Amino acid sequence: MQSDELTNEGEQSEAAEREAAKQRLLAQAEAERVPVDETTRAVPDRRWRRDQR
Repeated sequence: MQSDELTNEGEQSEAAEREAAKQRLLAQAEAERVPVDETTRAVPDRRWRRDQR
């Protein structure tokens, strides 16, 4: 019974660590997120193709 309790504790600890890491990643991603209205739309510039002919 002793080893089963330790295994269960270890699994619970790992699950808690995974959840904490997940929350940190989500918080970091949210902090680094750029709102759509602050991005610029890429406009293709084909002038370089004319110069290479």
